[in-house]
Amino acid sequence: MTGLIARRVASIIPVMLIVSFLTFSLTYLVPGDAASVAAGESATPEQIELVRQQLGLDRPFFVQYASWLVQVVQGDLGTSLLSSRPVLASLADALPVTLSLTVLALLLAVVAGLTLGIIAGLRPGTAIDRLSTAVATLGISMPSFWLGLILVSVFAVQLGLAPVAGYVPIAEGGVVGWFQHLLLPAVALGTVTAAEVTRQTRAGVVDVTEQDYIRTAVAKGLPRHLVVVKHTLKNAAIPVVTVFGLQASALIGGAIVIERIFAIPGLGTLAIDSVINQDFPVVQGFVLMITLFVLLVSFLVDTSYLYFNPKVRQS
Repeated sequence: MTGLIARRVASIIPVMLIVSFLTFSLTYLVPGDAASVAAGESATPEQIELVRQQLGLDRPFFVQYASWLVQVVQGDLGTSLLSSRPVLASLADALPVTLSLTVLALLLAVVAGLTLGIIAGLRPGTAIDRLSTAVATLGISMPSFWLGLILVSVFAVQLGLAPVAGYVPIAEGGVVGWFQHLLLPAVALGTVTAAEVTRQTRAGVVDVTEQDYIRTAVAKGLPRHLVVVKHTLKNAAIPVVTVFGLQASALIGGAIVIERIFAIPGLGTLAIDSVINQDFPVVQGFVLMITLFVLLVSFLVDTSYLYFNPKVRQS
């Protein structure tokens, strides 16, 4: 088991190196001049050339990459070309906002998806099973940005039940204010995940309940809730956890669009503004942070297999 965890941790390093090289290469090849952006619109060619030398942009590509990588390893992601703030500070300010949105969306998706999936899986072929399947299919079919616009139009603009846009930290608006501003974005972001969890949970429960050891447990007279919780759900959890990990990573990408729709000052808004303004250091730092988040989620999913599947512990 320890060897498996060590291999998973070790695999993160080469992936991060590959992503860092590709990210630096793409931003290096993108049309535009970082020195011109840093110098300002009214800068003269001499001033732009001076800024280029100060930023080290006149050096060979691999020298620039090696210098940047050494700084990244030391925890320095560079300085924003527009705000002149450290990139790490800008990401640290936006990260709690995106994490709040993502975590709330995941919680709503898990509660709704597991509830519908378990109920449908325990009663296959019934009306509630068909209804859950129809709801899950509808949820998968709706793009998050389209659902977000519908939620804003109906619940925020027409009914006035929620704020139209913006974000309020818990320290300023309390839990209620924080929740009110994130509820609609979280619903829009987590609907697809809830639908996927519903389908996988339902399929896993149906498959497990047909196994001989479940019939044996029922025949021995074990209480139904014990059979469901101890035997059925644990053995049906592996595909659900896998989908949950994939969806958790996908939510970060979806959060970029949702944050733009609801004017939430998170990582998505920061990334879009940085791309539009060609603020390459921020873009590079954003990609590295998202990559690290995805790898962390994958590591947690792989580690969870050690609990759900004893066979993995022997590998």
